[in-house]
Amino acid sequence: MNFTLLVTVVLTGILFVAIVVVLAQLLAPRSYNPMKEEPYECGIPARGPQWGHYHLGYYLFAILFLMFDVETMFLFPWAVVAKSLGPQGLVAVLFFLFILVLGLAYAWRKGALKWH
Repeated sequence: MNFTLLVTVVLTGILFVAIVVVLAQLLAPRSYNPMKEEPYECGIPARGPQWGHYHLGYYLFAILFLMFDVETMFLFPWAVVAKSLGPQGLVAVLFFLFILVLGLAYAWRKGALKWH
């Protein structure tokens, strides 16, 4: 790729972002209301402390969900070219799935999938 073209594209991108940010600052309506500073969810004012503690299991469950979501993302390209990969491709994806099943079994045994 031509270096001049790369520099032009990068500078154009930076310039475009800068122009949009400046225009947003200049054209955005401004009004101050103390209610805007209040935290809320779904339009309902908050009651009690806003910084609550959550059980660690929720985060672990979310991470496991993302892990298997990414697994699906990796399996899709393999499925598209599965015929051209031959037996080696099948063995590779089976090994990949085996490692993920081991991770799932480990999480299950540690109780990460229990909803407390």
